[in-house]
Amino acid sequence: EVGLVESGGGSVSAGGSLALSCTASGFSINSSDMGWYRPAPGDECELVASISNDGATYYTDSVKGRFTISQDIAKNMVYLQMNSLKPDDTAVYYCAAVDRFHGPCSSKVGRDNYWGRGTQVTVSS
Repeated sequence: EVGLVESGGGSVSAGGSLALSCTASGFSINSSDMGWYRPAPGDECELVASISNDGATYYTDSVKGRFTISQDIAKNMVYLQMNSLKPDDTAVYYCAAVDRFHGPCSSKVGRDNYWGRGTQVTVSS
């Protein structure tokens, strides 16, 4: 059965670090670009970072230089290392196969097997 499970969220002070992990099952992450999403203003869902099967990466401007996405194809896992965290980074982070859509992240949770249920990241000032 296809599924994604995130782990590693938590609460940190501004300037701290967290490492998120995503375990995929039922499919190979090598078959798709993989990404991390979080809710954005306007009831949208922002692609924070993504990685292709050849290792090419994308980052939204607000996290460039602070976040690093990586993957271990043998373990079927995707990671997001988050450094220099800011209060604005506070969100639920979702691991997913990259999917171009419009709408809230919640529209995918529990409805798309290629989306995880999310892990909470809270950054205090």
